[in-house]
Amino acid sequence: MTDRKWPAIIQGGMGIAVSHWPLARAVSSAGQLGVVSGTAIDMVLLRRLQDGDPGGHMRRALKASPWPQMAADVIERFFQPHGRKANQPYARIPLWTLSPNRWRTSLAMLGGFAEVWLAKAGQAGTVGINLLTKVELPNLPILYGAMQAGVDAVLMGAGIPREIPGVLDRLAEHEEVAMRYTVSDAPSAGNSVIRFNPADYAESAPSSRLHRPGFFPIISAATLAVMLIKKATGAVDGFIVEGARAGGHNAPPRGVMEYDAIGQPVYHPRDTANVTAIAKLGYPFWLAGGFGSRSGLRSAWEQGANGIQVGTLFAYCEESGLIPELRQRVFSTLEDGTASVYTDPLASPTGFPFKVVSVPGTLSEKNIYHNRPRICDLGYLRESYQDSRGHIQQRCAAGPMDDYIAHGGKLEDTYRRLCLCNGLMSASGYAQIQHGGYVEPPVVTSGDALEELLPLLERFGQRFSARNVVDYLLGTTDLESGAADS
Repeated sequence: MTDRKWPAIIQGGMGIAVSHWPLARAVSSAGQLGVVSGTAIDMVLLRRLQDGDPGGHMRRALKASPWPQMAADVIERFFQPHGRKANQPYARIPLWTLSPNRWRTSLAMLGGFAEVWLAKAGQAGTVGINLLTKVELPNLPILYGAMQAGVDAVLMGAGIPREIPGVLDRLAEHEEVAMRYTVSDAPSAGNSVIRFNPADYAESAPSSRLHRPGFFPIISAATLAVMLIKKATGAVDGFIVEGARAGGHNAPPRGVMEYDAIGQPVYHPRDTANVTAIAKLGYPFWLAGGFGSRSGLRSAWEQGANGIQVGTLFAYCEESGLIPELRQRVFSTLEDGTASVYTDPLASPTGFPFKVVSVPGTLSEKNIYHNRPRICDLGYLRESYQDSRGHIQQRCAAGPMDDYIAHGGKLEDTYRRLCLCNGLMSASGYAQIQHGGYVEPPVVTSGDALEELLPLLERFGQRFSARNVVDYLLGTTDLESGAADS
């Protein structure tokens, strides 16, 4: 555990490119921990290049990378100077496997580098990257790329990232890393191994050791914090303690699953983390899920936390990657009192509960869900399994039903699954155009407390900045009197 002083506010790592580099940069410049989302960052880079790289930011970042030839090759192959033609689909590349295509690994490294580099360039604030433990295959090269750009912190949830601290230690020395990989329907432990060797991609000898970022697992219980302190492969630097009110994926309730009147998982007091026990561990920690307000920050401090992680308020600010049209639709539902967030126990192919905002024109609408062709062409949330011949294959419960069943899956596991990969990509403006011209609809996720946006909307209208959010949370903007330091 480092003695570094960390900010009171951590901006959540949201969606696919919702917490993109402009948002992380704005939060970091305001003196807090800005966080870029690393989820599908390889595909985000690819699609930005095909869209003509508005502003030239991707090319500028790639040319600053320690892999100039790799960057030049990626630009030459994928950059379209005038953007895609009308109705032209984005390029498709092979999905991730245990032996990934070299282009895929290169895009992951460069995507992780570019996103962090752009968030940090020209300003002295701290920047982190958020990754999902469940999305195992791309994480090693993304982490190495982010570390080459000087990332300050790594945040990981949606699983138990026990091996990541040791991975960070070795990547800082440019050493080969290996990490166990979960395989279903396999005998014994059911684990395979993912490997990544920075030397396989080096274009020159490493000049020096890389900065080892702080590591902050996202947890929902004190017992998990204790386990990670004792059994992680390297140092844990603090914890994000996330409750069931947080957006995105939630930890399932403990014990037998129960449902409320509308089909949401029921969380009991035992599902709430013992904050007192976590505080006694002596590690920095931040509370998340329903703490995105000025009173929430005060409450966190009173409980011994360093501060709070906030997603929803930042997801709807001007610097967010969520497309403006979707932000405005959510604002409209808030203003007319129809805003609704549903904790869906079935939406995610991972099996984790996932929060979905009811927004017109998105996958939350039944007719849009039922009319969407079941396609799995991104595959980040696929499950790996071992077939009868001992071969490792992959399947997705949100993909074609026949294909899922042919790969050993159960029909009932396909019910009401959403293609979160395509839906979240669309929500940030990178919607794929499928065969026949079908455009992938978006899916929007937020924390339960959408009403936390109301003080900002009342003061600033539908246009408020990341700095407005920071000032509001810290108390330097008086929303009630109308006097603001914006």
